[in-house]
Amino acid sequence: MGGFDVGATRAGYVSAHVPPCRAEEPALPLTSTEKAVIAARAAADKLGTDTVVLDVGEVLSIVEHFVIAGAPNTRQVRSIAEEVEDKIKEAGGDGPLRIEGTDDFHWVLLDFGDLVVHVFLDETRAFYELERLWADVPRLDWEASAAADARSR
Repeated sequence: MGGFDVGATRAGYVSAHVPPCRAEEPALPLTSTEKAVIAARAAADKLGTDTVVLDVGEVLSIVEHFVIAGAPNTRQVRSIAEEVEDKIKEAGGDGPLRIEGTDDFHWVLLDFGDLVVHVFLDETRAFYELERLWADVPRLDWEASAAADARSR
């Protein structure tokens, strides 16, 4: 029998030569800045209050950015923390190395290594005033970064 003898399927269709599949090239890991913008956007999406991104890399050698967000109740603190973790994972990032504060949800800390996310109950945030403590470090304009990302899609 001449003709096509390669690639006949059960349904009787004949397939053309298909080049061998190449393994997908691994995506580049997310940068600390990309993760910080994703985390800030996730907090804002869950109605986090006064979300800020601090660029602490110049003064702390162990972390590049802090994301700080507040919430009026513990249920919302939990929701924001979960959303941040989910969105970073969805974007291809690793989950947090450690999570602290899930016993009472007054201050949840998600440690991603180069990024630390602080989600506070509003009154706990007012008490500790992390922004005042780190007032001398630059702030990242995450809203402009998020808007630029949306326009480029």
